[in-house]
Amino acid sequence: MNSNLTHVYLMPGMAANPTIFEHIKLPEEDYEIHWLEWQIPDINETLNAYAQRMCKFIEHDNIVLLGVSFGGILVQEMSKFLNLKKLIVVSSVKSHHELPKRLKLLKVTKAYKILPTQLISNVDLLAKYAFGETVKKRVDLYKKYLSVSDKTYLDWAIKQVVCWDQEEPNPDAVYIHGDNDAIFPHSCGGNCTVVKGGTHIMVISKYKWFNENLPKLIEA
Repeated sequence: MNSNLTHVYLMPGMAANPTIFEHIKLPEEDYEIHWLEWQIPDINETLNAYAQRMCKFIEHDNIVLLGVSFGGILVQEMSKFLNLKKLIVVSSVKSHHELPKRLKLLKVTKAYKILPTQLISNVDLLAKYAFGETVKKRVDLYKKYLSVSDKTYLDWAIKQVVCWDQEEPNPDAVYIHGDNDAIFPHSCGGNCTVVKGGTHIMVISKYKWFNENLPKLIEA
């Protein structure tokens, strides 16, 4: 057993299960990958409390913590309670200022409270919420990756994104964003590694870029 291994924990995006990371491969002599999964929240649980609860699944110290989309928001909150080697945020936002206008409007009007999340068990709708695109011909792919359709979770998750209050980017985080991200189109500015042609699901579609570049970003 190599005691010098760096443990890398991966947190998927909203409604997604960790198989979105199935093609992410890092050199096994240096890294060991661990998948994190969404837990069903208590309906009134704060994001801070949920982040602390998720930290209980971290079994190592000085880890790399990577989160995608809403998972990227979550890992920024989890980092407040952990000793990290590196925090990596993919296809997400650095602060609430980068949320698109439609989500800011949901917050102002409190319309997120009446979204028809019971309909999102329809995988096409769920894909639109989570990935920014409809299923089209990839229904089997999305059924595989999008498995968290619990209404309590979805209501809670949408509220946490809309109401996230982080004012400034985390200065210690590595932010990675695609320049063709339809969900969070305003997140390529500032301290950010931009992936050309990257969409909101680039951790799936451009996994080769991540396999090549993650070790460099982790060790930088």
